[in-house]
Amino acid sequence: MKKEYDFSKGKRGAIVQNKGKTRITIFLDDAVLRQFRVLSQSTGKGYQTLINEALNAHLGLGGEPMTPELVRRIVREELASES
Repeated sequence: MKKEYDFSKGKRGAIVQNKGKTRITIFLDDAVLRQFRVLSQSTGKGYQTLINEALNAHLGLGGEPMTPELVRRIVREELASES
């Protein structure tokens, strides 16, 4: 181990950059956050991932577009899983 290290070219912040993602601070209603955390426990996905997926779906970015047929299929799957 050296007695002294040169950090003159060092950079602050995360070592690994997330390409295509930006860290932000956002205020959400407590009820909304609570629901995503409950959903997170049942799906095994992180609540932030679920929020991101919901926003992508709402904006029609990636995945299947939200059509009436897709909504019906999702509702049927959810109702079947509750039985």
